Amino acid sequence: MERTWLTVDFDDIRHVPTAQGHPTRSTKPVEHQGLSQAYKTGLEQFEAWLKSNHHPVTLFVIGDLLANEAFQHWLNRMLAAYDERLTVGCHGMTHRSWSAWPEDADGFSKALGEATALLKKAAGANFRPWFRAPAGYVAPWMAEVLAAHDYRVDTSINPSWLVKKKAGKGNSWADVNAAMGSSNIIERAWLTRFSLPVNGPALTLFPLSLVAKGAWKRAPPVLMANEVIKAVEDSKVGLTTLYWHVLDHSKNNGTWQPPLAQQPSAA
Repeated sequence: MERTWLTVDFDDIRHVPTAQGHPTRSTKPVEHQGLSQAYKTGLEQFEAWLKSNHHPVTLFVIGDLLANEAFQHWLNRMLAAYDERLTVGCHGMTHRSWSAWPEDADGFSKALGEATALLKKAAGANFRPWFRAPAGYVAPWMAEVLAAHDYRVDTSINPSWLVKKKAGKGNSWADVNAAMGSSNIIERAWLTRFSLPVNGPALTLFPLSLVAKGAWKRAPPVLMANEVIKAVEDSKVGLTTLYWHVLDHSKNNGTWQPPLAQQPSAA
């Protein structure tokens, strides 16, 4: 039976494409003065959600967050409290939308190396060589760089026609998937419904939110904590990949929760 892999992206307000990392969309930069209040609320409410269930979750963390003492302390505390349930993957060094820019394998390699080193140090045994491209901007040329840094899994593809340009000029999602396969990287594409996005921004963007909530309610049972690593890194295992942003937990006055169906607690 197929299972569901839960993942959360840890972008703060300053990381979103309108604020940084995109050649045309980044028109509203946010001054970096520590964690935003919305982010602090998101962390607090995400922690409350963790306490309310037993689901394992993979945290995709941006490397530059680790320069913030408050975030580092929060991550340390979460890993200590929920060690068996949490894995940590790489969401870039910054939130640069790599495939929106001209190919830059050297720049990507440098940033990936820096982020990987920081995340390994911060997360220790909870770190896994799993990558999610910032904002889902991933191109075929990035696969070889990921392989060179010993990454085993990529989970950046949102296989919807609405966002096909994120594969880079002249590329398709099939091209990205093929490049990952050629580099011996397992691709864990995100769930879609009716070829529409149902993850990330789609969860709160009407009318996509209606489709998204329905898709999440229909998702297979969530992986158990002791299944996550083996399942994610085995290409023969079919997984439904879901993701949301930690900032989502700050919405609706801090009451937002991922729209999962009620499921038996994981072991």
